[in-house]
Amino acid sequence: MVKIADLPTFDAADYLDSEEVITAYLNAILEENDPALLASALGDIAKARGIAQIAKEAGLGRESLYKALREGASPRFDTISRVLKALGVKLVAVPA
Repeated sequence: MVKIADLPTFDAADYLDSEEVITAYLNAILEENDPALLASALGDIAKARGIAQIAKEAGLGRESLYKALREGASPRFDTISRVLKALGVKLVAVPA
């Protein structure tokens, strides 16, 4: 019998290794319509790309970025917008 504690920890950032994968991941997250999940996913993407560099490009401290994008966080739209720009991603509206 395998114990849960013996299982490896899953980290989505380990799999976000191309623009196509990142785009698919972000689109799947956006389908959920959950702001906290979006913040967490942006954190995964930032981690995959290098959190310190993304924080610098977004004009945020590294620790502030970690706090804003942790699971369950509710960052301001301005923060999300700055992180998206630093990631080179833009959100586009389409009819539902």
